[in-house]
Amino acid sequence: MKQGPTRNIAYTVDCEDYVHVVKFNPFDSGDACSLIAYGGNNYVVIGTCRFQEEDAEVEGMQYKTLRAFHHGIRVDAIAWSPETRLDAIPPQIRFCTAASDRKLRLFTSDLQDKNEFKTFDGHSDYINDLVFAPNEGQEVASVSDDHTCRVWDLEGNEKAHFVLRSPGMSVCWHPEEAFKLMVAEKNGTIRFYDLITQQAILSLECEQTPLMSADWCFKNTLKIGAVAGTDWVIWDITRSSYPQDKRPVHVDRARLFRWSRVNENLFATTGYPGKTSTQLLVHHLGHPQPILTGTAAVGSGLTWHRTLPLCAVGGDHKIFFWVTEM
Repeated sequence: MKQGPTRNIAYTVDCEDYVHVVKFNPFDSGDACSLIAYGGNNYVVIGTCRFQEEDAEVEGMQYKTLRAFHHGIRVDAIAWSPETRLDAIPPQIRFCTAASDRKLRLFTSDLQDKNEFKTFDGHSDYINDLVFAPNEGQEVASVSDDHTCRVWDLEGNEKAHFVLRSPGMSVCWHPEEAFKLMVAEKNGTIRFYDLITQQAILSLECEQTPLMSADWCFKNTLKIGAVAGTDWVIWDITRSSYPQDKRPVHVDRARLFRWSRVNENLFATTGYPGKTSTQLLVHHLGHPQPILTGTAAVGSGLTWHRTLPLCAVGGDHKIFFWVTEM
């Protein structure tokens, strides 16, 4: 299949509910299949995926639901724990959600009889993003419209609290920089906090607003990307606190930015849902134009596969998958 500038959806999975957020597990769970979670109005569903791009015996894509967790309220964000293992006996699934009631919920399951969840209270406004500590998985960080970033232990105790100057939009924790937290604010500032001293140690300036989403490159810790206004924006933090590269890409406004986990020059952005659809663009820093353009019916969420150049977006009772070349 030749890569054209516009590429149709490679695979779809039918879902019981509208998909507000979708997230591949970024950690190795000890199984050949990839774990994926998606959140709707009432449920979080955990499933496994296997693609023909990684297994010649698979035709297209195989998807299997492992379990649906009743959530009771719309799911707005999902983070996977590195403690999730499918090769353990019994298996352990652990993830955390943010919901529209301003609470975090930590779910732990063995996919059999043990299904527990704990609620973390503390944010006073909408929670925009959350992430697990990437190595041990013993803490969760969250950012909110209440102008705070909070770090919690797995019992829901607040371990750190950073006051922001505007709503916190994204929070990232890099496995190679386990004592630093990256927080992106709507006002266009991205700060790195030292978790030992609990002080800000570095800041980047976007020079435009609103910053809606930012990500820390998995393959290169010096690269940060974001979307603000209609543009994507990239920094090399060794060179300047101002962007090295930026480009207008979404006419109405950009919504999400995610780096590929397999190539430091590959990333995806989404636009705001228009009247009927959301535009997904996949970019390569070596190419002046997007290398893939996709659309999804009122899409939401954006996530990359752990080992393939493949990304997914949620939509109306569906998850859509696109495959790109490196």
